[in-house]
Formats: sequence, structure tokens, C-alpha cells
Amino acid sequence: MKKLLAVLSVFVLSLTLAACGGAEETGEVLVDGSSTVFPITEAVAEEFRVDHPGVRVPIGVSGTGGGFTKFCAGETDINNASRPIKDKEKANCEANGIEVIELTVAFDGLTVVINNDNDWATDITVDELNQIWKPGSTVSKWSDVRSEWPDKEISLYGPGSASGTFDYFTDEINGESGAIRTDYTPSEDDDVLVTGVKNDQYSMGFFGYAYYLGNKESLKSVAIDNGSGAVSPTFETIQDGSYAPLSRPLFIYVNKSSLEEEAVRNYVEFYLGEGTDFIEDVGYVKLSDSHYESELNKLN
Repeated sequence: MKKLLAVLSVFVLSLTLAACGGAEETGEVLVDGSSTVFPITEAVAEEFRVDHPGVRVPIGVSGTGGGFTKFCAGETDINNASRPIKDKEKANCEANGIEVIELTVAFDGLTVVINNDNDWATDITVDELNQIWKPGSTVSKWSDVRSEWPDKEISLYGPGSASGTFDYFTDEINGESGAIRTDYTPSEDDDVLVTGVKNDQYSMGFFGYAYYLGNKESLKSVAIDNGSGAVSPTFETIQDGSYAPLSRPLFIYVNKSSLEEEAVRNYVEFYLGEGTDFIEDVGYVKLSDSHYESELNKLN
């Protein structure tokens, strides 16, 4: 009889613990998209899992455009994006019944980089960048840009066409999203771009500020002159907008129906709350607390 009472006591205690929230939260938050936003989302996910170990947060890196293709097909809950959603992407989401919530999470400075042994191109004008990167460019050597620069071939590295960084750079520098010379080395993997520039003295590339910070011992950033003097990318110049025209907002896009899942809602709320404390740790510019409160209100 005593043994039966003991078993019943354990059973009742387990029911009580479950009713009081003792059961571990489980679920999955599916994320894909921009390689630029990836470090933020990954850092937030790692901290989120400390208190939510039963929730999986797999994060793909298909580029902003590639991520939107999956997102608008209902394959993911969240898309990382280094540019705003395009009209055709929005229409695709609407056609599939996906209601989109846009959330601005940080600022970034798209960074033009050169090899560490490059001691001549420490600054460059927007017009010179256009000369180098525009479709049909006749620039093949550094001396084609400025006569005093070396008579050496330029090797160019940049994101592929699925990247939001690609869209933003081509729009700001060449005047049209997607407009770019074809004889450069493209990759959706920023590490490939870093390695390419790092191993070639006469190379140039571009990617997000965080990837530059992670490799600043072996790469140099180029100061950009938009007509008001050359400005280097820093947390301060990106935040105040003086690093122009390559300062930009970063986003996550959330499928509204996914917020009905407890794990997804908790993750997004954490992202815009405690998660913002880790944004600068991975090389991006944090926004104001009032901004994040405003973004949280969009969830309702």
C-alpha cells in the first residue's frame, strides 16, 4: 500500500509541475536570407537557445533574394534582408497568402575593401567607383582610374545577384539595381570574397561592415567621397549617415501567420528586446530603444 501511495504521489507531482510550466518549450524557427544579417540573427539565436533549449533555429544563407523566394513560398518563418522587399517579391508573397511584417533591426555600412598591401587607393570617389563597376566599364587597370595609381590589372570581387548587398551597391553606385560589369568574381559567401581580396594585392571587393571588422588585420577599408570629402566606415559615421551613400538599414521579414507559433513569437520578441544587446558585438550599429519598441508594436 505504501508503495502504491508513493507511485501516486510521484504521478500527481509530475502533473503539477507540467501544469506550472515545468514542461520544456519545443518548436522550430526557420530562417534564411541575407549573409549580411546572418551574424546578428545567429548571435540572437545562440542567446535565445540558452533559455529555450528545446527550440531549434536553423539559419540558411541563400542571400536576400534567394531567401525571399523561400519565404514567399511559405518555406520559412523569417527572412534576413539587407535591402527592403521588392514589389515583385511582395506580390509573390501576397499571391501565396503570406502576410509580411517588416522589422528594421540594425544599420550597416557597405564597405569597399582592398588588399592590406595596397598603399595607394585609400580613398575613392563615388564617380570613380561607378567607372570601375558600371556595366561596360573600360577600366581594367588601377591607372585607368587615376594615372598615378599602378599600371596593374584590377581583380574585382563582390556578392552575387541573389544578394541584397549586390542590389544596394549597384543601385547606389551604378544608378540601377543589378547593373554591374560581368567580369568580376561573384559569390554569395562573404568568406570567399574576403579570401579573394586578401590574397591579391591589386584586388577590390565590397561586403558588409561586420565582415570587414572580422578581417581588418588583413584588409583595408576605403574611404568614400560622395562630394563632401572622404569618409571611412565606422560605427559613428554609419549611425549619423555621414558615410554616404553606403550606410543602409538591415531587416528581418516575418510571416505573420508564423507568429501564432509560440516559439516563433518568443524568438522575434527576444530579437527586438534582449537580442539587440548583441548587435554591436557582431559589428553592426544598434538603433534606439524607442525604435525597437515601435518595431515590437508591429507584431500586434
